[in-house]
Amino acid sequence: MISFFRTESDGLVLTVRASPKASRTAVQGVMKTPDGLALKIAVTAPPDKGKANAAVAALLAKAFGVSKTSVSVVAGQADRRKILRVKGDPAVLSPIAQEWMKS
Repeated sequence: MISFFRTESDGLVLTVRASPKASRTAVQGVMKTPDGLALKIAVTAPPDKGKANAAVAALLAKAFGVSKTSVSVVAGQADRRKILRVKGDPAVLSPIAQEWMKS
């Protein structure tokens, strides 16, 4: 099954499509991109000095129930397409990510 995330021994790696300067901060579901599937996330923060990246990480930390330090941007710091790592138990994190696949 094609997905926007993959499990690793210490958590998940997610492909995200960020939309900064949105009217509200929210996970908007899964979308198709030329590179495959991505989790679409809208944040109100501007793409200035990492503020949007911090907002995306904070939103994912809250959604997964982990600390903000457990979420990090691994690639795409200055791009809308980002790769993020969420550290934690993959057996707990994976079902949460799978719920977004249904939307």
